[in-house]
Amino acid sequence: MSQSQDSIRGQVVVITGASSGLGEATARLLATRGARLVLAARRVDRLQALAAELRDAGAEVVVQATDVTHRADLDALAAAALKAFGRIDVLVNNAGVMLLAGLDKLKVDEWDRMIDVNIKGLLYGVAAVLPTMKAQGSGHIVNIASVAGLKVFSPIGAVYSATKFAVRAISEGLRAEAPAGVRTTIVSPGAVASELKLGTSDAEASAGVNAFYEANQIPASSVARAIAYAIEQPADVDINEIVLRPTVQEF
Repeated sequence: MSQSQDSIRGQVVVITGASSGLGEATARLLATRGARLVLAARRVDRLQALAAELRDAGAEVVVQATDVTHRADLDALAAAALKAFGRIDVLVNNAGVMLLAGLDKLKVDEWDRMIDVNIKGLLYGVAAVLPTMKAQGSGHIVNIASVAGLKVFSPIGAVYSATKFAVRAISEGLRAEAPAGVRTTIVSPGAVASELKLGTSDAEASAGVNAFYEANQIPASSVARAIAYAIEQPADVDINEIVLRPTVQEF
């Protein structure tokens, strides 16, 4: 193991949306690198099963039921991390939803849901950990965006894209404003195998996006490796942005 990879050992890493997909894959990879994990999601049964598996392999893992649309849940998550491990080194703001349909379908409730999870939930995570990281003089916030935050996913993803453009704007603002020693990374994946593609209620859009993913998607572990790469850098190196796509993906 290289010195940079070994730098992950002992770091306290909080991961939202850890019950499946990118969050679960990141937890699995970082556990093998010796990170101490605080796993958050709404589906506690899934979290507990994952935590038990990782503990059996020697990892230190804490589970916290968390709905990122509730600010109090994120504050409780940060408190649980501090109670268990005494510090917070990394937050992976991974929880997100992708609810796709043309604007003329007027899926206003789904627009609200994406704004609540993808933007407000991410901000609540930042608010929960930033005071601790400022006091420590160190920390790392990794925000999961999307290639849909680089180019509008039209004609079915205007609002989803808007939320991911917002993630990139917030992340860049945080980079500029972050307290001394606090690093920021935006990770913008393309089509990755996860449950994200399953949330769309519009039948036409759902069929299209599922076909697109089946033709393009790469494993969630691909993104986990990118996150680990950013985390493992020395303290004076800040990997600000990573964009990764399947080689065959055009969008």
